[in-house]
Amino acid sequence: MTGTTVTQATDPAADAASLLNLIAGGAMTQIVHAVAALNIADHLAGEPRTAKEVAAREGSNERTTFRLMRAAASLGLLSYEGEGRFGLTGMGGLLRSDTPVSLRPMALVQAAPSHWQPWGLFPEAVRKGESQAGKALGADIFDYYARPENAEMARIFSEAMGGMSAMVTQGVVAGADLEGVSTVVDVGGADGHLVLALMEARPELRGQVLDLPHAVEGAVEEAARRGLSDRFSGAAGDFFAEVPTADLHVLKTVLHDWDDDRALRILRNCRAAAGEGGRALVVEMVLAEVGTSDFATISDMAMLCVTGGVERDLDEFDALFAAAGWSRGRTYPVGGGHFGMELRAV
Repeated sequence: MTGTTVTQATDPAADAASLLNLIAGGAMTQIVHAVAALNIADHLAGEPRTAKEVAAREGSNERTTFRLMRAAASLGLLSYEGEGRFGLTGMGGLLRSDTPVSLRPMALVQAAPSHWQPWGLFPEAVRKGESQAGKALGADIFDYYARPENAEMARIFSEAMGGMSAMVTQGVVAGADLEGVSTVVDVGGADGHLVLALMEARPELRGQVLDLPHAVEGAVEEAARRGLSDRFSGAAGDFFAEVPTADLHVLKTVLHDWDDDRALRILRNCRAAAGEGGRALVVEMVLAEVGTSDFATISDMAMLCVTGGVERDLDEFDALFAAAGWSRGRTYPVGGGHFGMELRAV
C-alpha cells in the first residue's frame, strides 16, 4: 500500500530483556576476563571441582569464586555437575592456557586498560571519525604496547593474535597456492604463527616476519621452539617505510588495523618489494550485506575504537588492491569468519 509504513508488532517486555542483555555486554566481557585471569579453565581441566577446591588452588576468595563460577555457568562457559561441582564446556575449554587454540590471551587483552579505556570514549570516536585511544592511553595502541612498562601486556597481545591465527591457520595452510614460492614474508606477523605453519607444511619454504622489535623477538623464539631457525629470520622494521622482498607477502589481519591511506601505503610497499609477477595473500574478515547478522560489523566498531582501522567489504578491498597495483584472484574462507584473498601484481 503506497505511502503506508508498516510497523512490525513487537513484545515490549521481550524487547526490553533483549536490550538489557546487550547493555550488560560489558559485564559479560569482565566475567570472561575474570575466568581467564583466575585460571578457572585450567583448574577444571582434569575433572569437575567445587568453588572451594578452585579457590584453594588459585588462592582466591571461596565465596566470590563460587559467584563467578555460577555466573560463568549461566553464560555457558562452565557446566554445573551437582553437589557444588563445576565442569568445563567446549566454549569454556577455549580459555585453557594449554590448548592449541586458546582464546585466554584474547580475553585478557579485551578487558585490559589498553582496550577497555578507549571503549569508554567510543561515542567520541564515532563523532570525530577517529580512534580516541591516544586520548585514553596517551599513545596509539601500538606505541602503547612498545613502551617498556607495557611489555607484559604486549606479550599477551601477541599471544592473543597467535590464538586468532590458530583459528585460521589450518584453512590458510590447506588453501594457499604456494606453487613456485620459496620465500615468504609475514608482514606484521607478530609471533609468526602463520608463516611458521606454512614452513612446517612446506620444507622448501624460507620464512621471515617483519614487525616491531618486541614482536620479532617472540617470532624468533617461536621459530627456535619449532626447530625452524635454520629457515627463518626476523626483521625488525616499519611496514609503512619498507618491506623485504619475497615470492609471497602475507598480510593476516593487518589491513583492518589501519585507515585506507595507511592500508594503501602497506600494500604499495608490498607491491614494490614483490616485483613483476609478485604475489600476496591477504587474510581478513569480509563484511557481509548490510542488515545481516555479521560479527565483522562488531569487529569494525572495535577497529574504530581501538586502532583507528576498519573492516571492509570486497568492493572496498578491491579498490585498495587496484590502487596499490594488485589484482585479486581466488578468494576462499579459511575459518573464524576470515577469508584468504590471493593477489597478483599488475
